[in-house]
Amino acid sequence: MWSHPGIIRDMQKGMVRMTELKQTTEAQQSADVDVDKLMAFVFRSVEEVGATLNTALVVMGDQLGYYRAMAASGPTTPRRLADDTGTSEPYAREWLNAQAAGETVTYDETSGEYTLPPEQAVAFTDESSPAYLPGFFQLALGTMRDSSRVVDQVRRGAGFGWDQHTHDVHEGCERFFRPGYNAHLVSEWLPALDGVVAKLETAGTRVADIGCGYGASTIIMAQAYPAASFTGFDYHAGSIDEARTRAQAAGLGDRVRFEVAPADSFDGNGYDLVTTFDALHDMGDPVGAAEHVRSAIADDGTWMVVEPMAGDHVQDNLNPVGRAYYGFSTLLCTPGSLSQEVGLALGAQAGPARIRDVVTQGGFTRFDRVAETPFNQVYEIRP
Repeated sequence: MWSHPGIIRDMQKGMVRMTELKQTTEAQQSADVDVDKLMAFVFRSVEEVGATLNTALVVMGDQLGYYRAMAASGPTTPRRLADDTGTSEPYAREWLNAQAAGETVTYDETSGEYTLPPEQAVAFTDESSPAYLPGFFQLALGTMRDSSRVVDQVRRGAGFGWDQHTHDVHEGCERFFRPGYNAHLVSEWLPALDGVVAKLETAGTRVADIGCGYGASTIIMAQAYPAASFTGFDYHAGSIDEARTRAQAAGLGDRVRFEVAPADSFDGNGYDLVTTFDALHDMGDPVGAAEHVRSAIADDGTWMVVEPMAGDHVQDNLNPVGRAYYGFSTLLCTPGSLSQEVGLALGAQAGPARIRDVVTQGGFTRFDRVAETPFNQVYEIRP
């Protein structure tokens, strides 16, 4: 609809008339407006609004089982989808049309049926796939729900803590990152560290997972390496409660424990491996955390830090992944850091050079980037 030539011409004429009426203003005297570029931006902004609304629609489809029902049934209609999910047909109809307009599902105008392509079925229903996306959308929706509260803090120069966010932020974060950890942590990231796998296979090896959240990374490692013992630490008590529940459900209660503790004061020492997954940049005092890790790690130990994919310069990150992470950084990561002591506010796109600087100030001497995915990069840090 938005690309129809007649609509574009009518809107362009309107913009030209508006320009003529305002041509005596100071702004118009100082700058020439390219109407074609202006209208192109308007239409791109319409797509942006549609994409913003789609975040809620994806979460809705996930919660109501729409994607799973379509993956199981094949081509469907609003009535069949409503019947399959026990929901209302008018909602199913409008949801399907929105998904078709956004090219998530296809629409056959002859049969009136909607189909979820196999690729989208993987992305929205297969929790074992690293391409699984519902958690990403849930995290984004929860972040946006809290945005008005963050705006108030921006005006005051204050922070907004992780513990202050809605449940969708906490659960969505775990659901987004867990598939990637499942796909890469044991098969690629840990083997990329010098001598670490051999240690993990040895009885008595001790691992501390700092900023563990719901414990996904801790549990994945514990399941893969039964000879080692694991402790997850996080300052958010609600996440630790959930992590304990999940560890018990996984049958790991004897080898995995979870404790409420910030990164700069967790207990224990002589750890053979310390891990931090997508959390260092969120800390108020990452240098202080690095200093504490240095005091808690064995002399021949390893600190594995997993951080969002980022380059060292702004221009390196002006891409779709960087855009998403800068958005989360503005509304989630930076406010979280500013809510804590020091409030260094590294941001989600800190990049290797800034992470190296943090851990070097913390007393570490070896820093290497050893692995990466489209969403993460993995650092090996040693005393």
